[in-house]
Amino acid sequence: MFPASPGALATWRDEFPILHRTLYMISNSLGAMPREAARSLAEYADTWATRGVRAWEERWWEMALEVGSAVASIVGAPAGSVCMHDNVTSAQMAALSCLKPEGRRRTIVCAAADFPSMIHLYRAQIPLGFDVRVVPAGADLNVDEQRLVEAIDETTLVVAFSHVLFRTSFIVDPRPVVERARHVGALTMLDVYQSAGIVPLDVTRLGVDFATGGCLKWLCGGPGNGFLYARPDLLATLHPRFTGWLALTRPFAFDVDDGELREDAMRLMNGTPPIPAYYAALPGLEIVGRVGVERIREHSKRMTAHLLELVDRRGWSTPTSRDPERVAGTVAIDVPDALPASRGLKARDVLVDYRPKVGIRVSPHFYNTFEELDRLVDTLGQVIADRAFGDAPSTRVT
Repeated sequence: MFPASPGALATWRDEFPILHRTLYMISNSLGAMPREAARSLAEYADTWATRGVRAWEERWWEMALEVGSAVASIVGAPAGSVCMHDNVTSAQMAALSCLKPEGRRRTIVCAAADFPSMIHLYRAQIPLGFDVRVVPAGADLNVDEQRLVEAIDETTLVVAFSHVLFRTSFIVDPRPVVERARHVGALTMLDVYQSAGIVPLDVTRLGVDFATGGCLKWLCGGPGNGFLYARPDLLATLHPRFTGWLALTRPFAFDVDDGELREDAMRLMNGTPPIPAYYAALPGLEIVGRVGVERIREHSKRMTAHLLELVDRRGWSTPTSRDPERVAGTVAIDVPDALPASRGLKARDVLVDYRPKVGIRVSPHFYNTFEELDRLVDTLGQVIADRAFGDAPSTRVT
């Protein structure tokens, strides 16, 4: 059972077992697993064992919409406007499959600082008649909104961009991009993977046409849980090419000539969904919803500020912005030998990750403490000073 009320953030630490044995600072890559996820997955196994095929009609068939509605409540979307996909690449493919290049309007505008999987996907659409315009990053590795605005013109079909850049944790303001796209008649698709659950977000108020993200990271929901939002009035007009029987109003008629699509977000789904992933996602979504993203954001801003102060004291380099309104949940520390140093930390049960060009990414969440940040920096300093990049010493950092 979860705490009766949100209470102090420290009261939530017991809900994440890994925190009792590991210094966990990698939520931008994989959020810590809630202990309730194990119970939820056991419920899935018990349902399969005891209800068998009846589980489809009792819950499973509509579960993508159930989980999607839990996501919707966190990202500011109406119920029924978010559906689930295996990952963000497949979610964006579903959205792109609703579009086709016509006349001069055929360009996908994206940014070099976006996650590479997305750019590979966009470029794979070129044989279908799309053009791809990649906005380069600046010397700071960021692509701010003004560069995106300048790349949008009457040839633009869709602007696909990240709310938070994965390398630098830089927050892009979507509003001028959406405004410019709307002015020229283009659509927008916002990737909120690195913001959902750590930065307050309201896709309805922003007016984006599509938004994609996942539960893997700050939403603590595990893999297999990408999601896709479509603006409700737009959703009713969409006819995806990447589709399947889950999108149909009468799937069990097995009629190949009946292609009537659902009116809700499941209109954008395709084949049989990964039900165990949905069970895993629900506890994390409930926790984040109860704690509140506004509250999580305030804690995150204090933690990133503290971490940047510690980095400065050590004289280390960081590409992370010093504007607190531009930093999401991650601070990158670009120390010498950053890749082997990150491995040295992991060998000591201090979990971080490394990305080329920015160094070690440290991503505290609402369940982390300031004392843990101090220990992380002290340990990293020891690893660098001793060049201890291999196995951990006999005494672990816990």
